[in-house]
Amino acid sequence: MAETVTLSGRTSPGPGLLASLDPLLREWLPRQRWFAGKGRPVTGFALVAATELLPADGALGLYHLLVRAQQSPAPGDCYQLLIGVREALPPRLAPALIGHVEEGPLAGRTVYEALHDPRPAEVLLEALRTQAHIGGLRFERDPGQEIAAGLAPRLMTAEQSNSSVVYGDTFILKLLRRIVPGTNPDLELPLALALEGCPRVPAPTAWLRAEFADEPYVLGVLQPFVRGATDGWELALRELRKGEDFGAESRALGRATAEVHVALARALPTTTLGRVQLDLLVTGMTERLDAAAQAVPALRPYAPGLRTAFSALADLAAEGHTWTAQRIHGDLHLGQCLRSPSGEWSLIDFEGEPSRPLAERRLPQPPVRDIAGMLRSFDYAAHSADPPAPDWASRCRAAYCSGYAEITGADPRTDPVLLRAYETDKAVYEVVYEARHRPDWLPVPLSAVRRLANPTT
Repeated sequence: MAETVTLSGRTSPGPGLLASLDPLLREWLPRQRWFAGKGRPVTGFALVAATELLPADGALGLYHLLVRAQQSPAPGDCYQLLIGVREALPPRLAPALIGHVEEGPLAGRTVYEALHDPRPAEVLLEALRTQAHIGGLRFERDPGQEIAAGLAPRLMTAEQSNSSVVYGDTFILKLLRRIVPGTNPDLELPLALALEGCPRVPAPTAWLRAEFADEPYVLGVLQPFVRGATDGWELALRELRKGEDFGAESRALGRATAEVHVALARALPTTTLGRVQLDLLVTGMTERLDAAAQAVPALRPYAPGLRTAFSALADLAAEGHTWTAQRIHGDLHLGQCLRSPSGEWSLIDFEGEPSRPLAERRLPQPPVRDIAGMLRSFDYAAHSADPPAPDWASRCRAAYCSGYAEITGADPRTDPVLLRAYETDKAVYEVVYEARHRPDWLPVPLSAVRRLANPTT
């Protein structure tokens, strides 16, 4: 870092802090891409924890906040915020503006999203490098990995459910935005894979934990940055536009997925799913289908055919079939995969589906759930082309499954009932998502729905 930073660490930044920020956060928070409660007004905030990282009475103040957004009818979510405080923002930070505080301890100051500002971002890396303990925050790192000082930060702009800062093309810090207490798989699984020596997942270098009111939280993970990497979604679309085949890459990606699954099965407990567990699984899938058909009329004509995907799985369970369940990625698609310039594939973002409860995301599941997610992703890429390229998707799907079988010895297509059930469940989820958020994309999952509802046609 360019200069020494003295961290404040006060966990009681002063009375009235949240009250003074409340009207600004009500306007700003729902506009963020990672805010999960869109469509429901924020009626207030409850403070979970506040830590002053840099004193607000200086030229630059920095607060770390965990706040719960109050929304009705359901309780709101808890969010991690990094609030910068200045007298006025320089023009380069204008996009980060939250607002001007009119009353309370920060009256007359300007507050903003601090991750846009290199200085606060440097503070976070230095805290990880020095393993700082600041209030209830614990900045920890792998003692076997070094973090150089003074790495220049830049905020990545293509954000979804979290925020990421790259440091000198050496590390990437992922800060979780929607926070729940407990063991987060986004740290748990990469740590387990690192112990197994799995090269397909960047080993965590450092991480940010916290404990407030006897509740543990994982707030962020620092990992090596794969320089020059292209994510699988961008690469697939690029090859499609060029008219290039993606079969070799799909096969390599299938091998990489299988290597991660094999390593996770070695590192963490597995279990057997019998009739009782499968009946619960089928019930959940059927209930999601019924709810989706109510919400999206275009799905209703296909609902009877789709239910047969789940009833066929129940029938096999009733006959005594069992399946092995283990820890998996949980939200695997092309955008969660990185291809390095040398051609190696890595899997990232093990958080699972953020909308699912944390306990559910940590349950052992059949590996085919990850496979189904990737097969659906190939379909999405193919339908993003103009004109759509369903044959391209079919070749990718086949190559991916073949690559997977090269490592595990088991081709996912040899278990068609289980694979169809998980693909159907994923397509149903996609129908609801697209109908609510991207109606123009609704034909993509509906094309899969037509295929899955009539698998023999």
